[in-house]
Amino acid sequence: MSKIDHSLFDTHSHERVDEACPQCGQALVMRHVGKSSFIGCSGYPGCDYTRPVKGHESAVLKVLDEAPCPQCGAPLAVKQGRYGMFIGCSAFPACHYIAEDQDEKDTGTPCPSCGEGELLERVNRFGKTFYACDRYPKCKYVLNDPPVKEPCPVCGWAVMVRRSQKGREVLRCPVKGCEGQKSLP
Repeated sequence: MSKIDHSLFDTHSHERVDEACPQCGQALVMRHVGKSSFIGCSGYPGCDYTRPVKGHESAVLKVLDEAPCPQCGAPLAVKQGRYGMFIGCSAFPACHYIAEDQDEKDTGTPCPSCGEGELLERVNRFGKTFYACDRYPKCKYVLNDPPVKEPCPVCGWAVMVRRSQKGREVLRCPVKGCEGQKSLP
């Protein structure tokens, strides 16, 4: 046991970072809490400056010179962010413009949960298609299968979903516990 370097187990030792704190000017240090790490000011608790070790900034993949930003006029760029690829202004952080996702398709089916929105076909960051209310985040109704504007014959829910069951197409009720089902010709 005498060959163990006890300084490795000291909870108060922090690695110095070659930067000064932007708030107070003291040295920044790497701090470890549980399984996560962050960079913080060595003057804590007098200074509460922190930032993540690995930022979630987006990487510019390609600048689109022919497409100007509608807000500031700078060229748009294809970027890779923490939630996948997107098109945004190349003048970030001065301009925060992000192009709307054109992959959303209207299904023409009203949202049965809130009654005010429409269900849109969307694609998540992994490429899987789902159907959600266009009033998100106020309404968080989501379906994994394509909705059909037809009431359930058992419970009366306003929509059913199209599913493939044993090689044939059927309409099923999306309400948990409801056994409503209808065969398609």
